[in-house]
Formats: sequence, C-alpha cells, structure tokens
Amino acid sequence: MTTATPTLLVPVGDSNFEVHRAGPVSAAQRTTALLLHGFPQSAASWHAVAQHLSAFGITSYAPNQRGYSAGARHHPVEAYRLSELVADVVGLCDALALDTVHLVGHDWGAIVAWATAAHHPDRVTSLTAVSVPHPAAFARAIGTDPEQQEMSAYLGLLEQDGTADLLLTNDAAALRLGYGDALTRETADAHIRLLSEPGAMSAALNWYRARGTSWHEVPPVTVPTTFVWGADDMAVSRSAAYGCAEHVTAPYEFVELAATGHWVPEQEPARLSTAIIHRIVG
Repeated sequence: MTTATPTLLVPVGDSNFEVHRAGPVSAAQRTTALLLHGFPQSAASWHAVAQHLSAFGITSYAPNQRGYSAGARHHPVEAYRLSELVADVVGLCDALALDTVHLVGHDWGAIVAWATAAHHPDRVTSLTAVSVPHPAAFARAIGTDPEQQEMSAYLGLLEQDGTADLLLTNDAAALRLGYGDALTRETADAHIRLLSEPGAMSAALNWYRARGTSWHEVPPVTVPTTFVWGADDMAVSRSAAYGCAEHVTAPYEFVELAATGHWVPEQEPARLSTAIIHRIVG
C-alpha cells in the first residue's frame, strides 16, 4: 500500500486525461473519491484536500478535465456541452475500474458533479458539491435574483469568442487578481502554467460557451449530498446557495463556511475535507 501521488494518463474514448492519484492503493481499497476542479483551476486545486483524505484512508483521483488535459482539447464548442463533461466522468470511472465513487466537485466541477449524480445515481455513492449549487437552482437565481445577476455579469465576457481568451492568456495578472490571497503562489502557478498551454484557455472557456440552457434541465439528485458554500463567495449569492436544497431528494446537508470566499479547496482544505469525510462515512 502506498500514498504516492503519481499522475496517470487515462484514455477515455478519443481523449487522454491526466489524473492525479493520492491515498491507499490496494486491491482491498473500496473507498474512493473523484475530485473535479473548476475554472480557472486544475487538478492541483485538490492537492491539500487529497492529502487530508489520504490520511483518513480514502483514495482520490483528481483529473485535469476536458480541455485542461492536453490530450482532451477538442476544438468544436459543442464538444464542451454538459452532457459531454458528464460522459467523461462516467468514462473515467470505467477506465479506472470504479463501479461507484464518492463524487466531489468545485465551481464548474460542481456543475458536472451535480449533473453526473442526477443522471447516473448508480455510479455515485455520495456527492459533495462545493461553492456552486445545483445547476437548476443556480439558473433560477441568475434569472430572478438581482444580486446573483450582478455577480454573474462576468459570464457575458467569458462567453464572447476571443475576447476573454486573449485577456486571460496574455495577462496572468488578471488570473492572479481573481485568485486573490486564497491560493499559494505555487498553486496559482500550477493553474496558470496549465492554462497557458496552447489551446487550453480557449478550451476551458468553451465550457461557458457551450452551456446553453442545459442547467435548467438537470433533474433532482437522489444520492446523499452535502453542499459546501463560502459565505463571502463573490460569484454565488445566498439565495442561490439556499435554493439548492429544493433539488435534492436524499439526505442533504448544507455547510456554510464563515469568512470564506469562492476558492474553498485551496483556502479551506481542512474544513472542506472534514465535510467530505463526514459525507463519506455517514
């Protein structure tokens, strides 16, 4: 048994995903978490959380997702629809021989995790979503809550073809400003280094450009779920966070982190890990 953190190259269809593994590796290991990062981040966002989970005997896999892994940068915007991102998660589970996983997602990774749990409950033992609520709750808040509308004004910029690509690729300072002091320099550098690779930023932004109205269509989640939200989140309003409960029909827990912003995995890895472990062990 080992707690090494190698990077695996995992083929799924016509993609190859870079996956960071941490924790016990043993034929008897059955407690596995799949950790999905957000934007503008990478699998490196989960490093500290993975170490906490490893110390508790939980194996974790954190992929650089579609567009972030060099072997999964597809060109058409349509290749980044939510259905494709969900299919990647199921494909990764198949490729890693994981019948079920404890699914964890932050930011856009939370959107994908919610949708995966909703459409494939047979593959998800539990869900821990971080920062971003159920997509239907988020979409409703964007449509009806003035505070959330103001917070989400940046979406229009990110969805413009070319503008955000140039701004964020050519000026790493813009990304660092967004991270604030929640990330260490080392973690910020890891994210920026990956997103500076040819085609990476445009691919990551295609997640926004392909979203359409699919968030409204995600059904309720029927697996045990925890939603973790930072009370100082600059991108998600309280009404959006509170509306999440309406879209879970299984045991549900809402964990609000005081004095915490959007970058929860990097800013509060210990408290987030506690919430994940509590959901896993029940």
